[in-house]
Amino acid sequence: MKLQKLVYYAQGVNLALHDRSLFPQSLEAWTYGPVVPELFHTYKRYGTGAIPPPRDMDFSIYDSQTRELLDEVYAVFGQFSAWMLSNMTHEEPPWKDTPVGSKISPDILRDYFKTQVVA
Repeated sequence: MKLQKLVYYAQGVNLALHDRSLFPQSLEAWTYGPVVPELFHTYKRYGTGAIPPPRDMDFSIYDSQTRELLDEVYAVFGQFSAWMLSNMTHEEPPWKDTPVGSKISPDILRDYFKTQVVA
């Protein structure tokens, strides 16, 4: 669950600051907050356990702007538990204003996060 919420925050911040998506997959409003379904299905086998770090991760494929954004999102939001992040997303319009099971509009995500981040 924590990975899902961190991905949500990274996407929202990136849309707000750079007006582009970090990834093409859609975020959906699920019961416990925003979820990227493909990410959920990839990692659901770990349940509530830790996800092992990938062995072949090559961070050099990301430009410095993206790496800095991901580091900053993790520094700000990574300190919170999965449940705290879930509760936080439930107070935010992108999830709150999207019916459960529906896609969260990138425009709504961008517009909300523009009110939350300082460029």
